[in-house]
Amino acid sequence: MRTVFGKNPVMEALKSNKKIEKIYCIDRKHKSGIDQDLLDLATEKSVKLMEVSKNKLDSLASDGNHQGVVAIVEDYAYCSLDEVLEKARHKSTSPFLVILDGITDVHNFGAIIRSCECAGVDGIIIPERRSAQINDTVAKTSAGALEYMPIIRVVNINTTIDELKNKGFWIYGADMNGDKAYYSEKYDGSVALVIGGEGKGISRLTREKCDTIVEIPMYGNINSLNASCAATILIYEVIRQRG
Repeated sequence: MRTVFGKNPVMEALKSNKKIEKIYCIDRKHKSGIDQDLLDLATEKSVKLMEVSKNKLDSLASDGNHQGVVAIVEDYAYCSLDEVLEKARHKSTSPFLVILDGITDVHNFGAIIRSCECAGVDGIIIPERRSAQINDTVAKTSAGALEYMPIIRVVNINTTIDELKNKGFWIYGADMNGDKAYYSEKYDGSVALVIGGEGKGISRLTREKCDTIVEIPMYGNINSLNASCAATILIYEVIRQRG
């Protein structure tokens, strides 16, 4: 089981029909701080509600911003690449995946999950090692998007890229020293977008496997964007071109 806290993450966990063991909410004298819709939905789904003190909620959420509610939810179930691609085949557009190469900051990871879910990305690929993994902070930062976003955890990113190429994917890497501006590229067909880790960017071997490296032009004094901001810009360019 995992801990999910915050109004939006808990509400989305309820809506997504995840198995919820129980929900802890602030005691009755502070109940006005909890959305009645959340409480009603929990009751409708027969989820056990327990009123506790703020101190108890603080401890359950590791002093995170729980907004008066914490849920104990079934562990996140990672998907396989084949499962995600099979589901994508039933859509009217070509598959679109995002590959995270060394994203270690859980807040960046959560924000990228949120952008991917909002944009309708089919799945996110992460490595098993040297990468942020699913935890309560990722769930909170994603604002509930984690409950709907398929995430594929693989042993080796580069081997997975080779597999995607064999399946007809074009691989686009994002780097500050790219071959062309991101808006100059055409993202038709099956697309996998590689976002590099904070500070280091895409690893050398992964960069060499990309078909094209695109960059976001910088015009200010700072020469780079936060990984989640860069990912969002690139994701929505792909979506824009697809109409």
